[in-house]
Amino acid sequence: MKDRREQNDYYNLITPCYVIHNDILQDGIDLLKTSLDKYWNNYIVGYSFKTNSLPYVIGVMRNAGFHAEVVSEDEYLLACKYGFRNIIYNGPVKGRETFRDAILSGQIVNIDSKREVEWLKEIDRDNISVGIRVNFDIEALCPGETSAGDEGSRFGFSVESGELACVIDELVSNGINVIGLHLHVGTKNRSVKVYRELARAACRLKRDYKLNLRYIDVGGGYFGGMENKPKFPDYVQAIAEELHKEFTPDGLTLIMEPGTSLITPPVEYITTVVDTKRTYANNLVTVDGSRIDVDPLHKKTSYFSSIEYNEPTDNREILDKQVICGFTCMEDDRLFTVNNEAELRLGDRIRLSKVGGYTMCLTPLFIRYFPAVYLEQNSGYSVIREAWGVEEYSRKCTSYEGEID
Repeated sequence: MKDRREQNDYYNLITPCYVIHNDILQDGIDLLKTSLDKYWNNYIVGYSFKTNSLPYVIGVMRNAGFHAEVVSEDEYLLACKYGFRNIIYNGPVKGRETFRDAILSGQIVNIDSKREVEWLKEIDRDNISVGIRVNFDIEALCPGETSAGDEGSRFGFSVESGELACVIDELVSNGINVIGLHLHVGTKNRSVKVYRELARAACRLKRDYKLNLRYIDVGGGYFGGMENKPKFPDYVQAIAEELHKEFTPDGLTLIMEPGTSLITPPVEYITTVVDTKRTYANNLVTVDGSRIDVDPLHKKTSYFSSIEYNEPTDNREILDKQVICGFTCMEDDRLFTVNNEAELRLGDRIRLSKVGGYTMCLTPLFIRYFPAVYLEQNSGYSVIREAWGVEEYSRKCTSYEGEID
């Protein structure tokens, strides 16, 4: 806990807001690159747009030399708009025209639906090359670690059902080259073991299907910037150890698609106390932010949080419990509980760190509109997205023009 005694630009930020710390963002990018350079120096990094596609963020990733990793027509067009020349096109709901554009312009395309097989057959061009997203029972190899569990992933073509073999045969018989495997899997605990098993599967599939592969795409889902958790070197070393049993860096490109691991660590959410009250059950503290901005799926059970008092706390009562609540009308808009701390008052601030992954993409337009986003660089702050108001919300909407009663 801190009291606010030293004034600087930080205290002029209009809350609620997100703050992106440039140094932390660059540190993550640098660590990923050095890890890949060390263990598998033929690589592509695809930044996952779905985790945070703020134009400033994707611009940083573009300038770092990363590809855009996109999973929809909208994301594909966004990548084109912001100057990405290299795109990885994934997912089961690609747009038909952008799919065709990606194929004809030589982008990396990993097919994930049967209709894409038909689209490929319609393209009148020789030497078409694609990758295939693979569905296999990794839960059996890593019990309790996958997001889908025993229900199995809903993405990719299944090894066990024979669909993968059928798709490969159909593509090859139509003169389409299968040059890559996309093996991304959702995980619960982001363990290194999962990625080791993905690399082993790549080697096994290459042998079983006699594939002449140019790349293996192990997807994303890594930890980033967390103490006592795996880091990029741990993941890349494990993947490389397995790939070396069947491939060499000279002949195979390793693709990684980090999103959360890069953008979660550098982003903070800052909110200000606007009210306090005491009920028969609790000491309640209302802030101008909301859980929906930092936990839109309402799954988190804890946060990396700190309190900054607006003034010295010498004369404040120490309270056993204070419940930090958001501004919305939902009873469950409660962020966390503060125990045995000085009472919070109007103007105090709460900072939640490591909140960059998915939050800005999933924050709803509920009661209040999108908050501002600031960039912190060299201890100075600049706006990289202004807070939305009525004008931004109403843009491109048609209003009712009838008479007002």
